Amino acid sequence: MAIQYRGWREGDDLALLEVWGDPETDQAGQFRGTLAPSGNAPWRRCIVAEDVVDGVAIPVAAGVVHEASLHPERLWVYVEVARDHRRSGIGSTLLMMLRREAEGSPSGVTRLRCKVEPGTTGAAFAEAAGLTPIQHTRLVVVEPAALKLPVFGDGSEEAASERIQDLATGSVELSDVVGRYYSSVHGWDSPGELGIGTVQRLFLDELSGAHGAIVLRAPKASAFGSGVPASRKGKIQAFAISYAQGNSEHPSDVFVGHEPELDAEEAQAAVRDLLALIAYQYPVLMEVDDSMTAVRAVVEPLMEAGKARRQGSETFVVSD
Repeated sequence: MAIQYRGWREGDDLALLEVWGDPETDQAGQFRGTLAPSGNAPWRRCIVAEDVVDGVAIPVAAGVVHEASLHPERLWVYVEVARDHRRSGIGSTLLMMLRREAEGSPSGVTRLRCKVEPGTTGAAFAEAAGLTPIQHTRLVVVEPAALKLPVFGDGSEEAASERIQDLATGSVELSDVVGRYYSSVHGWDSPGELGIGTVQRLFLDELSGAHGAIVLRAPKASAFGSGVPASRKGKIQAFAISYAQGNSEHPSDVFVGHEPELDAEEAQAAVRDLLALIAYQYPVLMEVDDSMTAVRAVVEPLMEAGKARRQGSETFVVSD
């Protein structure tokens, strides 16, 4: 083989698709979308490897490294090589070149990260390159009526309405809790400063896919220091944001979290009560990271009991 390297050019996506075929994993399919011309706004460097046969250069591999507005302390990296060109050093060469490019990133950040599925070619390549797991995540489907419905106060409709509330996704109160929760469970890969506007753009506006939110509030008598008079409403204890309306066959895609200032027992109870409500009639789909201790404490026993199941492959975030 006569391999040469160059920057990404228009049409490379179609040429590579012909030799790559379908992506091996969902993560690979998503990362292919990051292959694009190099640029500085945002900062990105993309390199293509060509195999020159009888004077004709055919793209067979590509790699990209780019900065991220969220979790800016590491750069995302992705390398893919055509099956019949693997184990020939092309992937390692691309990664070496991308590391050199990263040394010149304007942010000064050089640490890399990627997502891989265990047992795949990508996972083996990452391990050989010295990238080790820093987080484990999976998608979990909670089946209908997996949890017993909670009883609030005296069990009346009025008591329930004080605790459960549909909330506009544009709510500043909701945005504040969501942002602080996200930061609290991502200390392993700091998301940086999350202002209200950033939280709404990433998790709550129409472009994020969000179309509804429900919250569980503390009882009025224990609005624990929220600055909101107890006579009006309790502080948000847990939230669920819906990104897809499900039915009996297709689960709703939801983001479930809690007020990070709650202690472990309170957080677990709040998540359990809210999850029981949103998954009472129809299944729900949740992304569960190892760092989401309260969510895991509720979901993992359901998986052991057959009332929840993993969907698709588990995923590891790996980094150097």
